[in-house]
Amino acid sequence: MLIIKNLSKSYRTKSGRHYVFRNVSIEFPENSNIGILGRNGSGKSTLLRILGGIDYPDSGTISCDKTISWPLGLRGGFVKNISGRDNCQMICNLYGIERHAIKRKLEYIKEICGIGKYFDEPVKYYSSGMASRLGFSLSMAFDFDILLMDEITSVGDQDFRKKAKQMIEEKRGTTNIIFVSHSASTVREFCDVGIVIKKGELYYYEDIEKAISTYE
Repeated sequence: MLIIKNLSKSYRTKSGRHYVFRNVSIEFPENSNIGILGRNGSGKSTLLRILGGIDYPDSGTISCDKTISWPLGLRGGFVKNISGRDNCQMICNLYGIERHAIKRKLEYIKEICGIGKYFDEPVKYYSSGMASRLGFSLSMAFDFDILLMDEITSVGDQDFRKKAKQMIEEKRGTTNIIFVSHSASTVREFCDVGIVIKKGELYYYEDIEKAISTYE
């Protein structure tokens, strides 16, 4: 179960401190695929980064008894001066993958992302699309209980997006999804229930259509 309790998150701006969330609490339903909806700047990606351990709240707690991925749409999580392969190997080491299994994972990641020789080039030479494809492929190499997805269906060209959707569908048999998107049709495709972010508050809807209509 994933529970947020009294979470606050703010950023310092030139005009003062801006609060994205202030003392929000919510219990995410188990065994559901959750769509997170909200206007630009409402805090959707911030929430995903906090859930994935990429960012931290000012205060409050997040408790979960399941494994959670990093946000799949993340582009900025790589060390730019080393290669894609070395970045992926570093993540494998951090997650305790045994040495004999790392080589198989690296070949799997290279095949999925389809960036060819760039897999062995420093990430600083990647386009944003290449970095996103690498991040997605790296995530697919691990088995998480919950996948955090940030506009991932916009990654790459049409063929790669089709492959990405197919792989996500296969994961849904054993994994639940928390999904951020501006596309109502994509949210309908992947999600059962919805959370709408509005003025720093989180509103839960058991009916995904109700969540979409509230957002729109």
